[in-house]
Amino acid sequence: MARIILHFDLDSFYCAVEEKFNDDLIGKPFAVGGSADSRGVVSSASYPARLFGVRSAMPMSEARRLCSELIVVPTRHKLYGEWSGRVMTILHDLTPYVEPLSIDEAFLDVTGLSDDGEAIAHQLQMTIRSELELPCSLGVASNKLVAKIANNIGKARKRDGTPPCAIEVVPDGEEAQYLAPLPIRELWGVGPKTAEQMYALSIETIGDIARQNESFMIHHFGKSGYDMWRRAQGIDNRKVNPDSEAKSVSNETTFSRDVRDGEELQRVLRNLAENVGRRLRKKQISGRTINIKLRWDDFTTLTRQTTLAHPTQDDAVIVREALKLFNANWIAGKPVRLIGVGVSNLEEVATQLSLWESTQDKKSRQLQSTLDDLKQKFGDSAIKRGSNLKKNR
Repeated sequence: MARIILHFDLDSFYCAVEEKFNDDLIGKPFAVGGSADSRGVVSSASYPARLFGVRSAMPMSEARRLCSELIVVPTRHKLYGEWSGRVMTILHDLTPYVEPLSIDEAFLDVTGLSDDGEAIAHQLQMTIRSELELPCSLGVASNKLVAKIANNIGKARKRDGTPPCAIEVVPDGEEAQYLAPLPIRELWGVGPKTAEQMYALSIETIGDIARQNESFMIHHFGKSGYDMWRRAQGIDNRKVNPDSEAKSVSNETTFSRDVRDGEELQRVLRNLAENVGRRLRKKQISGRTINIKLRWDDFTTLTRQTTLAHPTQDDAVIVREALKLFNANWIAGKPVRLIGVGVSNLEEVATQLSLWESTQDKKSRQLQSTLDDLKQKFGDSAIKRGSNLKKNR
């Protein structure tokens, strides 16, 4: 039996939730995110705003230049989390095989249900709309790769300033045929630099990749060339991983303007690392592997990691190791577009203090708990370390 995989994606989720609480926003160009005055970034753009070119991750100041009548709405993560939970409950009512990808996106394996994939997608879309009044789009295929691409293509077809509410179906056995005419950038793993290499070799569509000799792809692109060649055939044997536990806890930020200042980058890195530590403590987990992510101005991304002898959830340790990785890999003056910190290789933490824990460790843990409580009550900016404050110049 061929698998039936759905890729589910809520349409402009943050904006859709905001419209539920403010009718004046419906049909208007607006963006959820930070203020243009404070170098804020667009988290989500309404579909009327997208007609002006406004998009996610764009500096809010640029969005305001593109659309002078743009309404800016502050982000409300707690609210979006609550509505995401309601959506995920409906998905789990349909099938136990749900793999969340983000707050508004998931894969579902509906193989073996009585209806075909297209009928299931339509019913799910109607349920989300009738029960939660939220728009969503779905891709339907025999595997995760093609279902995801199909959803992207289905959503892109509608550009009239309203949510796409698309359903794109790729019949079993027609995966390669469906992918063939699409641009190479639609294929997972083909970034800007790889695309440039392919254009130089007269490879412009996914079908062009599929038609290459396997050894040709390996010769020019290494092991990833073989992987791209298989994906271009529409081959993807990955299973939907239901309710997978978090493999990592991370935090990152995209700057509205590329940052070259080392002190500024280190200050942001400390803040990100402390947020990761707080989330680890809240989940009562710790991790052995600490990593950083740096995205340069040409959109290439570097990731580096280090593994500790013992798991940690301590801010000071995460900050220390993240800064070591940063200082070892950042070239002074090199512009950074995005910076991030993560902790992986996770495990649960015992709720009571260890018998072997030193008095100093206990005091440090108690202090950290007090700081967490204060930030929870008064906000992240209530207390900051001296090293995280901007220096007067």
